[in-house]
Amino acid sequence: MGISAKMSKLGTETAFDVLARAAKLGGDGMDVINLGIGQPDFPTPAPIVDAGIRALSEGHHGYTAANGIVELREAVAADILKYRKVAVNPDNILIMPGGKVTMSFAIEMFGEVGAEILYPNPGFPIYESMIRYSGATPIPIPLLEENGFSFDADHVLSLINENTRLIILNTPANPTGGVIEEKELKKLAEGLEQHPDVYILSDEIYSRMTYDGLAHVSMLSFPQIRDRLIVLDGWSKTYAMTGWRLGWGLWPDKLVPYATRLCVNYHSCVNAAAQYAGIEALTGDQSPVDEMMAAFDERRHLIHGRLNTMPGITCTLPKGAFYAFANIKETGLSSRDMQDTLLDDHGVATISGTSFGADGEGYIRFSYANSLENINKAMDRVEKVAQELSGL
Repeated sequence: MGISAKMSKLGTETAFDVLARAAKLGGDGMDVINLGIGQPDFPTPAPIVDAGIRALSEGHHGYTAANGIVELREAVAADILKYRKVAVNPDNILIMPGGKVTMSFAIEMFGEVGAEILYPNPGFPIYESMIRYSGATPIPIPLLEENGFSFDADHVLSLINENTRLIILNTPANPTGGVIEEKELKKLAEGLEQHPDVYILSDEIYSRMTYDGLAHVSMLSFPQIRDRLIVLDGWSKTYAMTGWRLGWGLWPDKLVPYATRLCVNYHSCVNAAAQYAGIEALTGDQSPVDEMMAAFDERRHLIHGRLNTMPGITCTLPKGAFYAFANIKETGLSSRDMQDTLLDDHGVATISGTSFGADGEGYIRFSYANSLENINKAMDRVEKVAQELSGL
């Protein structure tokens, strides 16, 4: 058909495939518990919904500026100052239809044949997918369980060569629930002073989702790299707004014109009513976020405790996000076989660790964005599988 060869390099996000399979099985009568999809199971808080409805009622139906309405960009800048303690210019903020667009724009800017882009592995699968699609070579940064799914900054720096264009970071992380240690982030920022042409994309979409009093450390904390730092965040996770498709990117001065031009070419602007809802989310009552995180914390301890009592399964306590990345190596099943067994035979939707990169083999991602009752029921089923595999 004459389709471009680069289309064969484009991967996917398996969570949506599993969601579709789970929905079909559920439609066929199976009792399916979904611990696969990465979205909060809470509704968008009512004041945010009301703000979106009000915007429509007030006639906000047309195009906005490609970079987003100024009131929302100012609200994002105020939020960055509040939570990251850094003052930024609203003109450096671009409102996007979700988080993936900032990610894709950054990779597209720096990715081409001959270029190398570093990315976390296991990590969000679209990183590697978009890197390959751009023509660049993906270079994995291993996130090891024995390091709490953090990384060694010296090792990351050792991967840099004359072809390195961009380093992608993600903390708190999907799929591991890990948080990169502050000392390693600081060491990386200091080491990057020796590599002034390498840019950084910091995916901080889970920045408000940390536990046990652990404060999020933004890459904005390190002034020596701000002139080549792109920060990605948004509303999807923190405010349970996945379907609103609303995110933001903070871009260094020299990249703003290019990112804005990509906005014009790709999506013109972001849904107007959603932008007004985004203002309410950032400036309004934050107690729904706190309540959601308290619920996630309780679920985190439940799923962590249950998994660690099962034969052949261990799990590191997540420090952020809402994922438990369980080690299943001793069960004897591959990650994909375990995923399929749990879903097809026992009605528990999970995601194979290999969906997040080759280094995810031997792991299964459980999303604990579900009720305590459903998590307990799912864990009963997982435990039955583990016991059968161990011969108990």
